[in-house]
Amino acid sequence: MMGEDAQLLALADQTLWVTALIGGPALISALVVGLVVGIVQAATSVNEQTLSFIPKLAVIALVFVVLGAAMMGLLADFMREIMAQVAGLSM
Repeated sequence: MMGEDAQLLALADQTLWVTALIGGPALISALVVGLVVGIVQAATSVNEQTLSFIPKLAVIALVFVVLGAAMMGLLADFMREIMAQVAGLSM
């Protein structure tokens, strides 16, 4: 029983790590662009909603184009590992 708990916690830890690695680049780039656009809007007193949305969307799309293959490769490797663990379980 104790080994199963350790396996489950290790799997949960690995799942959170893979999620952070996959989502991190897009979220961090959106945060940086939002911060820069917010500073520019505050400095120029322009409060247009689309000015913050369009650059974020463009940068996230660029991140997915540049890093999308690596993200999907990481996710595919993780799923293969999970499926191998499931196949190795004995009832």
